[in-house]
Amino acid sequence: MKQFDWMTPDDVAHAARAATATVATAMLSRSGQPTTDAAVLKAGGIDLLDLMKEDLLSPHRLINLLSIPGLDRIEPQGGGLRIGPTVTLAQLAAHEAVRARFRALADAAGASASPQIRHLATLGGNLLQRPRCWYFRSHAHHCARKGGDTCFAFAGENQYHAIFGHRGCAIVHPSTCATALVAFGGALEITGPTGARREVSLEAFFRLPETDLQRENDLLPGEIVTAIRIPAHPHTTRSIHLKQGETDSFDWPIAEVAVALDLADGVCRRASVVLGAAAPVPHRAVQAEAALAGRAINEALLRTAARAALEGAAPLSRNAYKLPIFEALVRRAMRAAMEA
Repeated sequence: MKQFDWMTPDDVAHAARAATATVATAMLSRSGQPTTDAAVLKAGGIDLLDLMKEDLLSPHRLINLLSIPGLDRIEPQGGGLRIGPTVTLAQLAAHEAVRARFRALADAAGASASPQIRHLATLGGNLLQRPRCWYFRSHAHHCARKGGDTCFAFAGENQYHAIFGHRGCAIVHPSTCATALVAFGGALEITGPTGARREVSLEAFFRLPETDLQRENDLLPGEIVTAIRIPAHPHTTRSIHLKQGETDSFDWPIAEVAVALDLADGVCRRASVVLGAAAPVPHRAVQAEAALAGRAINEALLRTAARAALEGAAPLSRNAYKLPIFEALVRRAMRAAMEA
């Protein structure tokens, strides 16, 4: 790891002016060598330090966001929530309002990584982390996402890769919290170096490979995520997040599901069904949502919706086993949401 300068700004504007790049724009140059001319932002720094240790990122300056006041709060806002980007996953999982009204998010945060990491990792960092694909993380493989010509997963070890949306690159989105936030219609408040703010839904923020092969999101150099917003939901909404790993451990999930159902007298008025570890972005299962909307819920309908969640899936050579796992998880998550 090379030497770097450490900067502790007093406010968001100061940090944004100093940030010539984010981790998402400061990876490898087209020569395959780590870039050295970028300042990048850190909070918990879990993914950032991994990238630096793996020699995939070599910035000359790091900007510490933890020093900026006000970014570590969870606040009610119009029946929804405003969550600061430096709120830790442990704080999110334990927060009373999150657990009471947005349980799927609390469950997703509480099931991420290990207890030690959850007390350090932040929500903003969890949403913006780079892919965990072993070819992307390998310095020996100059893959398409790093500016190369090949996605090695298509002909290689792809058992943990995408079954949807993998045109050009077969990564899966690494954030469990993103899966739940998309199910709730979450949005990001983003602040630029001039202090101007914009808001973008998380569903629009994340990018498929066919849109941009080398970026996972819409964050631009000099921009900082300053809040995550969850809109108000009816008090009849029930939600759940379930994940399945290869073993009962702190490892990355091979499949996960976030479900939010607005239920009244046994009828589903509105449904959100989002799959994680399934695609390069959190994958909204629109066919499953359509199957549920306006219908009286019973076991037969749950099975129909679970099968519909997999419409359009295109598994690779070694990951077709994910299909029955996702079908079972969707069915279990919907049933659990009804009973919550």
